[in-house]
Amino acid sequence: MRTELRDLLATTTGLYSAAAWSVGTADEVLDRGVLGTRWHGGPAATEDSRWDLASVTKPVVGIVVVALAERGLLGLDDPLPRHLPAYAGGDKAAITVRQLLAHTSGLPGGTPLYREHPTREALLEAIRTGPLRSSPGTRVEYSSQGFILLGLIAEAAGDAPLDRLVAELVTRPSGLTATGFGPAEGFLADAVATEDCPWRGRVVCGQVHDENAVVLGGVCGHAGLFATLGDVERLGQVLAGGAQALLKPASHAEMIACHTEGLALRRGLAWQGLDVPDSPVGTALEPTAYGHTGFTGTSLWVEPDRGRFYVLLTNRVHPSRSTPGIEKVRREFHTRAAVL
Repeated sequence: MRTELRDLLATTTGLYSAAAWSVGTADEVLDRGVLGTRWHGGPAATEDSRWDLASVTKPVVGIVVVALAERGLLGLDDPLPRHLPAYAGGDKAAITVRQLLAHTSGLPGGTPLYREHPTREALLEAIRTGPLRSSPGTRVEYSSQGFILLGLIAEAAGDAPLDRLVAELVTRPSGLTATGFGPAEGFLADAVATEDCPWRGRVVCGQVHDENAVVLGGVCGHAGLFATLGDVERLGQVLAGGAQALLKPASHAEMIACHTEGLALRRGLAWQGLDVPDSPVGTALEPTAYGHTGFTGTSLWVEPDRGRFYVLLTNRVHPSRSTPGIEKVRREFHTRAAVL
């Protein structure tokens, strides 16, 4: 095992209690490891520990949506009401599936809807009736609300619950055996803790960290997936090899292409492009790199031209989300990993 990445992550444990990482290609893992404890003062994190992936859930749900489009069950340019009739006639009726995937829908970003809308029905109604921040297609604004709607669209088009669609279209074809949404009984007995949450009055361990996702029942389009290092590593290998187990080459190419030309930020379909100079993973990766980060301290990035993947999993919100420094660690991790 190499020491560059272990040394970096071991010296920054004040930002989290545990970290896991993997770097490699479709055929070979170049470096990987796990260090730290599942919570401060708790048992050691292991290969079997499950991490709250937070918004790394979004590209997994995006793959589901694109796979359904391949099967003719939806169109990427379908307007929202085609699958969610309650949106007909309102200010969101012209929003398309593609705009939701590319974060150009005009829907707001990280609004804490759970505070005033403590039931699933009330929270979804708040999304339906809330104001747009901009006209669809005119601006990139990262929106969890948009991916909540994509989860509902996938369920309507696929005629199945979202967790089943993720299993059928992503985890099983990729060979993932320890990835899923949180509510399954006993699934998260070995979860890595996240925040000492003021809203819940306890340290969160085994429940999704995102509060809006809690209100929605834990299975939703924007957050909620948990996985082991090995499973995220395997997904990275599938993507680095061209995602042939998941999508046709043309569909995969469309997902990772930039769909926001002329706008300030580079976004694919459910994937983030490399925004220079403000990329969360720095500038050492190739310009065509794509990936996603999660608020809990997770990330998965891929360099398609080099056929490489990069996984970094931490619980940087433990015990508090206010501890600064994960941005610097992410950038340094990818800078060092890119030259392995």
